[in-house]
Amino acid sequence: MYILKNILLETGYSKENEQVKATETKSFHLKISDGHIAEIINFENELPIDEKTIDGKGQLVLPSFKERHVHLDKTYMGEPWRACVPAYSVIERSEIEKNILSSMDAGTEERAKNLLDVLLSHGSTSIRTHVDIYPEVGLANLKGVQNVLTDYQHKVDSEIVAFAQHGLLHGNTVQLMREAVRNGAGLVGAVDPATVDLNIESSLVQLIDIAVEGNAGIDLHLHDPGHLGTFTMKRLAALTMEAGLQGKVAVSHAFGLGDVTPAEARDVAERLKEAGVSVISSVPIGRNIPPIPLLDEVGVNVALGNDNIYDSWWPTGNGDILERLGRLIEINRWTDELSLSQSLRFITNGVTPLTLNGEQVWPVQGDLANFVLVDAKCSAEAVARRAKRTAVFHKGALVAGELS
Repeated sequence: MYILKNILLETGYSKENEQVKATETKSFHLKISDGHIAEIINFENELPIDEKTIDGKGQLVLPSFKERHVHLDKTYMGEPWRACVPAYSVIERSEIEKNILSSMDAGTEERAKNLLDVLLSHGSTSIRTHVDIYPEVGLANLKGVQNVLTDYQHKVDSEIVAFAQHGLLHGNTVQLMREAVRNGAGLVGAVDPATVDLNIESSLVQLIDIAVEGNAGIDLHLHDPGHLGTFTMKRLAALTMEAGLQGKVAVSHAFGLGDVTPAEARDVAERLKEAGVSVISSVPIGRNIPPIPLLDEVGVNVALGNDNIYDSWWPTGNGDILERLGRLIEINRWTDELSLSQSLRFITNGVTPLTLNGEQVWPVQGDLANFVLVDAKCSAEAVARRAKRTAVFHKGALVAGELS
């Protein structure tokens, strides 16, 4: 038990001519007990002398971040520098990756730990990681990542997607995916049923069957453009409803939504909303990304992830999900105070300190003490300026950064 003293919380918006002018903040203290926020204490109150205190130094407290798309098993993090080898298709890229990873000195566990430390330093205390499952490695990647996440379970919440990167219908991958679910993977995923598996219907049906059999969720990587991509999404939505998997399915990338007309995108978005299918974007540069404002308006759950971080697919990436959110606000020109502050929900699973109307909804007494201290005066500033994360807490424990 301890008291985190002298911190800022957002308490409302000031308005001018009915428009949000600024985010209002006030100083508080937080009492932390058993991993939860036990009490929010007025700044003027005298603190008990027998309680341990940590000085927040007047910094802003925000909900910790959720990284919804990363590949712990693929990263080169900690390895000597190497750039990507050119490739001309997903299949060719996968083969190159397979050969490189098998030749590395550092194993999956060491590289995954290195990347987890980076993610934590940027404020992410919840991650969804995809782990490649294919005949040559079997469940080795899964076991390695599970070992690491067990070691880090006091620092981070996690989900594992058993991921058929090399094709779901390739070799004995379907059976391996079933084994992965039986061995602890909570979700299953495949990639581009049309262009990798060459059979949209069979690939989606197999994926659905594995999920239903194992009571698992689904996260489908879908790079296919235009109407090929949107057709695949419509079939996935229909099969999701038939299988009763509403709320347990996501599409990562969903580039096709960015290639079609707004009317067509809205039609697909409404089907995704009805089926409870989420969309996860890494906000890449150089592709037509899904129209996130439209998806949000329709009610589709949208989240962000870094995806590839220094690996065979991409040589850049710093693991900072706030930086990805920064890309999103630039693309959509969300420059006003309200838009900036509310955009935080895309990296916190919908949690923001204030509602659109300025009602304070986070934190409240009893919440898990998962939060990050940032060098900013409000969330709008933190988002716009990619504010420095000074300290990261998970269930009340300091897991990254430092405070004296």
